[in-house]
Amino acid sequence: MPGLLLDTLNGQRGTHVPLWLMRQAGRYLPEYRALREQKGGFLALAYDSEAACEITLQPIDRFGFDGAILFSDILIVPHAMGQDLQFLAGEGPHLSPRLVDAALASLTPDLSRYEPIHETVRLCRARLPDSVTMLGFAGSPWTVATYMVAGEGSRDQHEARAMAYRDPAALQAIIDAIVVQSIEYLSGQIAAGAEAVQLFDSWAGSLAPSEFERWVIAPNAAIVAELRERHPDVPIIGFPKGSGEKLPAYARETGVQAVGVDETLDPSWVARELPEGMPVQGNLDPLLLLSGSPELEQRVTAILRIFADRPHVFNLGHGIDRRTPIGHVERVIATVRGFEG
Repeated sequence: MPGLLLDTLNGQRGTHVPLWLMRQAGRYLPEYRALREQKGGFLALAYDSEAACEITLQPIDRFGFDGAILFSDILIVPHAMGQDLQFLAGEGPHLSPRLVDAALASLTPDLSRYEPIHETVRLCRARLPDSVTMLGFAGSPWTVATYMVAGEGSRDQHEARAMAYRDPAALQAIIDAIVVQSIEYLSGQIAAGAEAVQLFDSWAGSLAPSEFERWVIAPNAAIVAELRERHPDVPIIGFPKGSGEKLPAYARETGVQAVGVDETLDPSWVARELPEGMPVQGNLDPLLLLSGSPELEQRVTAILRIFADRPHVFNLGHGIDRRTPIGHVERVIATVRGFEG
């Protein structure tokens, strides 16, 4: 039988709200830190299917979330497309060669890099209770392209945004290639047992409205259309962080089944502006969770009440901060589980 999360993503609204947290498998958990100390760096863990499955299941074992999000990274796709990928302590990810300096055609793909990730999904789905939904994911093309072009993350995505104006054909070729690979990568996750998938567009908010349509909506719509053709029963969650007033257009035009909402948006506005009946996910501020403010339970309850008239998956507005105390997470879970709308 499908679990509460999957039912909600399929548009059903019950007496309880399902709950999972972005980055719920990670550094805030002592069991994750212990395994990483034993196994090595982040990328080694992501490609070690047994270890990655163990990490994926850690928050389910501890908290009983309704969804298990695959432990991996959005940069697996550019790594498979032929860029070298390293995670350097204190510096984050580095990709080379940067596509601001090198041509996409100069890369030598190694698509076998997807297989350990797909194996992680297979292992996790086999070990999860039926009531827990297995969630796969990929980075959306614009966000992935910003890393491929610049070779690293940045606050304003300057290199990719400049390329979009200076040489839109070159950026379009990169985006199109990411679309093709993302479809294959996600389709493989679904074939391995992912029951829903999320598209993370973490840097969608850096684009001007005129660019948002081309670099965010269009490529995500292409991925959704093909996945829907191949896997018509698998819900797709779109998460265009920072999209602001462009969120309703994203929800209507990409074809995603559910929309993730970041912490900068007023949930009352979201409830009014999104298509009627569309499942929504979010939008507690991760820093409120980190702080453990006395208002935490009140704010959680307010979000639950605002979204009570539509299918709602409780989540954060972005990933959980690694410094977040376990007790703060437990407070949120107790509030969501105890809510009667």
